[in-house]
Amino acid sequence: MRLIVQRIKSLNNTEVVRYIVNGLMATGVHYGVLTLNIEIFNVPSAAIANMIAAFFGITASFLGSRYFVFRNHQGGLINQAMPFVLLYASIACLHGLVLFLWSDIYKLDYRTGFLIATILQVLFSYWGNKKLVFKA
Repeated sequence: MRLIVQRIKSLNNTEVVRYIVNGLMATGVHYGVLTLNIEIFNVPSAAIANMIAAFFGITASFLGSRYFVFRNHQGGLINQAMPFVLLYASIACLHGLVLFLWSDIYKLDYRTGFLIATILQVLFSYWGNKKLVFKA
């Protein structure tokens, strides 16, 4: 029995590490596209630039979650994609709202706003992915 408990704990720790790696990669994609939008393409609003970047970050996150993090997932691609899109659309709106308030309204540095919004995102996404999307 003790061996089974150790295996379960090991699986969860490995899953959490994979989740962190996937999250860092998806956040890197999101931040990279956000930076390109603001500094290269001169998108005038941090919120709009962020919403565009969120699409790319969300796509990277879904693919990583499905094939790398939650390997024991249940359900087909479409059955997982729909709740994932709804979850991440909600999170992207929250992310965009934080950047809108932080950067567009209060005129503070978008990089700090991005960090604050990303912390909030992490708080909601692991639970949502594990329990609502991949049911792992």
